[in-house]
Amino acid sequence: MDRREKLLAMYRKVRRASLDMCAPLSTEDYQVQPSEEVSPPKWNLGHTSWFFWRFILRQNGLSLPVDDAYAYLLNSYYHRAGLRNLRGRRGVITRPTVEGIYDYRKSVDERMERLISSVGEEVLDRLEFLITVGKNHEQQHQELFYTEIKNIYHWNLAHLRPAYLPPAAGAPHAQKAKEIEFVPLEGGTFEFGNIEGGWCWDNELCTHKAFVDDFALSDRLITNREFFEFIGDGGYSNSLLWLSDGWYEIEKQRWSAPLYWEEIDGKWWNFTLSGMREIDPEEPVCHVSFYEACAFAAWKSENDPGFKGARVPTEREWEHAARISGAESLPGNFVEDRRLHPSPATPANGAPLAQMFGDVWEWTSSHYEPYPGFREFPDDLSEYNGKFMNNQRVLRGGSCVTPRDHIRLSYRNFWHPAARFQFTGIRLAKDLR
Repeated sequence: MDRREKLLAMYRKVRRASLDMCAPLSTEDYQVQPSEEVSPPKWNLGHTSWFFWRFILRQNGLSLPVDDAYAYLLNSYYHRAGLRNLRGRRGVITRPTVEGIYDYRKSVDERMERLISSVGEEVLDRLEFLITVGKNHEQQHQELFYTEIKNIYHWNLAHLRPAYLPPAAGAPHAQKAKEIEFVPLEGGTFEFGNIEGGWCWDNELCTHKAFVDDFALSDRLITNREFFEFIGDGGYSNSLLWLSDGWYEIEKQRWSAPLYWEEIDGKWWNFTLSGMREIDPEEPVCHVSFYEACAFAAWKSENDPGFKGARVPTEREWEHAARISGAESLPGNFVEDRRLHPSPATPANGAPLAQMFGDVWEWTSSHYEPYPGFREFPDDLSEYNGKFMNNQRVLRGGSCVTPRDHIRLSYRNFWHPAARFQFTGIRLAKDLR
């Protein structure tokens, strides 16, 4: 298969995956937007097509009137690409219809395939870069789709909440998780960033050296059982455990448990993409904010002598631990496994750290900042990552709805510290001093 055929195969695969994931939806599901941060599935399908038009087709003279007609509605945050609809109003726009969006996708696909098949060799390098960006951009929206449709379905009344898919067969049997052990890691000056090579986002480039002090990292994720203890001990009512902004969110949002948890007739349940399920105590706790992760760490440090000084790790600690433990080569629970839900920890094939990839994105204490020497992607793509390097925290490792070929050891996800609708969880660290 030559390079042109590989590009076509890559493009077709990612575009087909977006259609496949929408197959279980009803027409009504495509339109709903329960909050500003949750976009309707219809908008995501259109926006990912707009992206290929705006950054590839338009520059190659392959625009149609429909592109300009939809541009205002389907742009997200690209100021250089023109005006855009307000993010929180994507769900009130009924045109184009769902059928119209599918027609638009088909039009973009036809033009993209024609371009890939006919472009000259002299521009193929540039085209390959842009299609790779578009492929990874669409995979990010595929992950968003699962988190957003879960949120959309959850807004139905409890007895009407639908299951996106039936429970996956072959999910690991939940045995009581072994007690957490902290794996000691020697500090020093190490290299960070995309040192393994290959394509990556601009925020992973500029490999650099940085010092990490001696530290220890927990050998698995925090479970629901352990988070139950935090709740039962009044963790959500003890302001001394919380960062000030986190306590503000508790007062504003009235948090008393992770997102999607409900106590019904004395039992705890959570809403999943397979419907309502009684909470499995051994699964990783999920849908918690950075503030909840920090409060849990503070509570655990106060109440368990073995966790004295427990905290949320930095992103460089996480990356160093993953790299030296060989965690990237371990199997993980990703979207291809079709569980669409975190799984209990299983033995890590002899490696000291389990669950480093897949299951849940792991909060780090690091602010989302540029690496030394950071340079944005060129031209209009410069808006992709750099302008969000403020008031965000970094997450690592991917989740149960991340495509397996999308994640890598140096991947830097980022969200506002109050965000909970993503599959986010907790791993702890502590100093060795």
